[in-house]
Amino acid sequence: MIDGSSDSRYHRRTPGPRTAHRARLSLEAPLRGSVTALAAATLLFPLLGAAPSDAGSSENGLQSAFASAAAEYHVPQSVLLGVSYLQSRWDSHQGAPSVTGGYGPMHLTDARTALAETPPHHSEGSEDARGDSARAPLLPKAKLPEPARIPARLRTLPKAAELTGLSAQRLRTDPAANVAGGAALLAAAQQELGEPLSSDPAEWYGAVARFAGADESATGAAYANDVYDVMRTGQERHTDAGQLVALAAHPGLSPDAGQLRRAGLRKPDAETECPPTVSCEWIPAPYEEFGDSDYGNHDLGNRPASQKIENIVIHDTEGAWEGVLEMVQDPTYVSWQYSLRSTDGHIAQHVKAKDVAWHAGNWYINAKSIGLEHEGFLAKPDAWYTEAMYRSSARLVTYLAKKYGIPLDRQHILGHDTVPGPTSSTIGGMHTDPGPYWDWRHYFELLGRPLVPTAGPNGGLVTIRPDYATNRPSFTGCVSAGRPCADHGSSAVRLYSGPGESYPLVKDIGLGSAPTTGVNDLSSRVSTGQQYAVAGRDGDWTAIWYLGQKAWFKNPATNPTAVHAAGLVVTPKDGVQSVPVYGRAYPEASAYPSEVPAQTVSPLPYTLPAGQRYVVGAKVPGEYYYAVSFDTASHRVVTGKDMYYEIQFGHRVAYVRAADVRELPSGS
Repeated sequence: MIDGSSDSRYHRRTPGPRTAHRARLSLEAPLRGSVTALAAATLLFPLLGAAPSDAGSSENGLQSAFASAAAEYHVPQSVLLGVSYLQSRWDSHQGAPSVTGGYGPMHLTDARTALAETPPHHSEGSEDARGDSARAPLLPKAKLPEPARIPARLRTLPKAAELTGLSAQRLRTDPAANVAGGAALLAAAQQELGEPLSSDPAEWYGAVARFAGADESATGAAYANDVYDVMRTGQERHTDAGQLVALAAHPGLSPDAGQLRRAGLRKPDAETECPPTVSCEWIPAPYEEFGDSDYGNHDLGNRPASQKIENIVIHDTEGAWEGVLEMVQDPTYVSWQYSLRSTDGHIAQHVKAKDVAWHAGNWYINAKSIGLEHEGFLAKPDAWYTEAMYRSSARLVTYLAKKYGIPLDRQHILGHDTVPGPTSSTIGGMHTDPGPYWDWRHYFELLGRPLVPTAGPNGGLVTIRPDYATNRPSFTGCVSAGRPCADHGSSAVRLYSGPGESYPLVKDIGLGSAPTTGVNDLSSRVSTGQQYAVAGRDGDWTAIWYLGQKAWFKNPATNPTAVHAAGLVVTPKDGVQSVPVYGRAYPEASAYPSEVPAQTVSPLPYTLPAGQRYVVGAKVPGEYYYAVSFDTASHRVVTGKDMYYEIQFGHRVAYVRAADVRELPSGS
């Protein structure tokens, strides 16, 4: 038998020759008729150097800045507000750039520093993205290439500076100036299209479609449709700077979508597996044979006919769009099904859903999941994600979940940080993205599954649900080891060994080291949307069962960190002191045919003790996908008789044999 605990494929494949960068269009697309960029700039010339109002002077200062910029640049205020909401939800992020170098409420981009060389996501740490010991490892040192050039969609802030006469520094740091810059860009785009600076918001569809730098029509249409949907429904919220901003609903608004035909954008690809409400292009990950009988960068399959797709895994790229696309097209590297771009939510599909991508570091999860990479960085708290990408991702996940029958909860929509190590030796090398700064609460609202109470105080469970903006646990290590990270909202909640912050943090015995507040240390924290069985209460503190121990978090009644829930849990069968916990649900040895080496069912170093309860995500059969050669004739799906429960065991999910536990309602 092959002992899965001896898995040594913990490193990335070495990338081969890089493909040429794809040309990207943006606001610099060919102009309609005789109108030129110079003419557009000339029309705006009287407005150069206009002094924006002070957006921080009062609670309504930013609202006033939108009104002033709309009047100065002859852009309907509703259009300006709608675009800004989709870019940033009107937040300023204290002048910090987004993951693609976008600044302020209008997300004006200046990505010269954001695209600096960064270690790629699947090359850091020691995790083997394929997560299977059945193949010998390569030892790559993949490197994110320097982009040949910075695309125009990542240089909108310098263009706004030219149009307004305002300094780049002011556009980055002054919200009112930033709004003025966005208004100038919209007005320029409208005039480049040969359209009038109309007061009717319905006549700005083409300019809105081009604002985020879309290079093909479906991307522009998806972005513009989102903006107009915001305008139709209306929004109101307090920003991260305490500003109250409101956009009145315009339910009857019907834009002139025909403008998109004149926007000079290329047509979309037709090969993708995406909903019609998002923009997709097909950039395939190669299935190629190379070297000494080796191949990559994924495995062909026949899902869901051969095996059910159970999970969707949310990643961040730890790199910028152009470089990430080059890596996934390298047959000696790894793969994932979809990449999502931050500036506008554009999607590239690389691997068909029927096939198995190498992305999660656990072969059992890979064989039963779809991987989504989001342009971003987990250890840069101020490198915020755009609303456009959150919405596009939510639409894609909703579509995939419906198509493959995947429940929309945190035990099926996994973060890469919640994928378990398949064996004891792999636990320390597992990845930790998308990290504590991914806004799971907002994401599940966009998925149409808001995290709401589902029971009273006696339901037996809690759903972790802090307020993202005000929940600000301290982290270290974003810049260098031990150095405090920037103060920032978070989806994470810290766990202690007793009901108070004076108690030590709970320990993860699988990591073998003392817990820390490091941004990548998952020992002692839970995440928004995860559910746990209640183990006790003491004043403002709630205890849960976590990694075989009692763990406490602050949960005051006036500002709760979690809400009451109910559901199914498992506990050891009567008379059993504890049961083993696994990182994968593999079949029993007798289930394997002679041509497939049996995989060892090796437990993790944890146990589930008697008297403790853990939330059930699913009941699944033991299953193993044997795929170790380029020739698919040898591929097999082995299904056993043993059944497993997937449980929320710690920060990551885990598995227990159904024969070892009993299932019961949480409130019993």
